[in-house]
Amino acid sequence: MFDPSSLIDDLHRESEELDLLVGELAEGAWALPTSAAGWSIAHQIAHLAWTDRAALLALTDAEAFGRETEKAFAAPGSFVDEGAEEGARTAPARLLATWRAGRSELERALRSAPPGVRIPWYGPPMSAASMTTARLMETWAHGQDVADALGVMRTPTDRLQHVVRIGVRTRNFAFGVRGLSAPSEEFRVELVGPSGELWTYGPEGAAQRVTGPALDFCLLVTQRANRADLAVRAEGPDADKWLDIAQAFAGPSGAGRAPKGATR
Repeated sequence: MFDPSSLIDDLHRESEELDLLVGELAEGAWALPTSAAGWSIAHQIAHLAWTDRAALLALTDAEAFGRETEKAFAAPGSFVDEGAEEGARTAPARLLATWRAGRSELERALRSAPPGVRIPWYGPPMSAASMTTARLMETWAHGQDVADALGVMRTPTDRLQHVVRIGVRTRNFAFGVRGLSAPSEEFRVELVGPSGELWTYGPEGAAQRVTGPALDFCLLVTQRANRADLAVRAEGPDADKWLDIAQAFAGPSGAGRAPKGATR
């Protein structure tokens, strides 16, 4: 049975890195706009706090979480924004404290989750390891939005490998959420990590391939940058289509980000 402790440690580190960006912000800076349309820095942190609460509820009270998913499915296009908006209206100091307390409580719940437990979610149920990976992916992605808003260049770490894995695993989901048939064959994915190590997925002899820097792949699958601005490359028509629609997050397909210099 896989022990998710090291994954949870990495989630903790990812959260602490983001905390360093926002922990000492002046109150007015929380209103700075980010590249997500209509979302300020406060919205980004409020969304993470909201999702952490949802994950904790899924871990501790499946019946109550089921009621929450019914609300989400009744308003699939707005429930995420509504959750972020509610949190963003609170005072920054209170929002920061809420996020810190919530993520700490979730971390404790993940560490104490019984081996083999399946946790309900807005998509298929997940293991504790998959839930942790999803939270790390979201923390990294929304942290990127915050860093961009503040003009901060973050140093990539090998924690990106967790984001890469979920990006690769959600290939078929990205097709399905758009009503498209997933490719029948596996792709070869070869990405260069921050330390220069080559991270590989899929059969070596696959006819279709995706290559490039791991950071760029993570920005692509979290829809934090436009494909045109990234050095990720595809060989094969299905692989090429995947890079156009990739998403590592649950829920409806996003609009993505415009290329640099473009306006919508």
